[in-house]
Amino acid sequence: MKYTIILSTYNWPSALDLILANLIPQLNIHKDTQLIIADDGSTADTKKLINSHQKQLPGRIHHVWHEDNGFRKSMILNKAVAVAIGDYLLFLDGDCIPFPDYITQHKKLAQAGYFVAGNRVLVSKEHTTSLISNKASLNQIFSWGLSGWVKARVNNKVNKIFSFIRLQSKARWRYARATNWKYPKGCNIGMFKADFIAINGYDEIFNGWGHEDADLFIRLLHNNIKIKDGRYSIPVLHLWHKESSRVNEETNYSRLMTRLQDKNCIFAEDGFDKYKEQEYATICTSRY
Repeated sequence: MKYTIILSTYNWPSALDLILANLIPQLNIHKDTQLIIADDGSTADTKKLINSHQKQLPGRIHHVWHEDNGFRKSMILNKAVAVAIGDYLLFLDGDCIPFPDYITQHKKLAQAGYFVAGNRVLVSKEHTTSLISNKASLNQIFSWGLSGWVKARVNNKVNKIFSFIRLQSKARWRYARATNWKYPKGCNIGMFKADFIAINGYDEIFNGWGHEDADLFIRLLHNNIKIKDGRYSIPVLHLWHKESSRVNEETNYSRLMTRLQDKNCIFAEDGFDKYKEQEYATICTSRY
């Protein structure tokens, strides 16, 4: 089986640099894994950074970009999936730094009939600034034991303590919230590409910030793809940042609630199917 990491980003190259510095060593180990950066309209600074990292892994890191026309995460993620060669997709947000065993643990968790919901560790504003200004300090976090995490929590650097723990990938408790659509976070999920395509991917009528991920989860559940809990396996460090504009949230939430009640709502109204994989792959990897 092949895997594709789809990393969304928008005009935060310093955070993207941290993420790529941590992912590339993992990609060197996992030769079956491709990385696609789904760029929702960043400027040339991001393109320049991606080019520098692409040289480390020729042909393994791809940049899918479209013009900046507001928050269009659903669209850029669909476009990225159209390029993906992986049978299994790992979705990661550009404000989330994965742990060094991120790919290994996702592979262990992958299971037919489920999508995997990872968790996040919130990093304080001050510690986010520190990490970005000193990339070497990231390795220190990953080497913390219990005492290090307790100290960081007491000092309000992070909001969780036990992120270093790794528990069995098929433990019974991982299925306890199998239908709780409120639990997963779109910043850290894994699913089979076939399951994504079966529901027509993200629905691009969710324009602007808000609930596009929850809509995806609900339609997966309606299609009998349940949730597997990824805690204590695939945490990510969620960097602090200012919130995006939420001007469309109310409209998006109202649409979400309507779909939640409609068990027949499975296929995205304006989704993935309009991107023909072979044709689109040629277009999006060659333009900027």
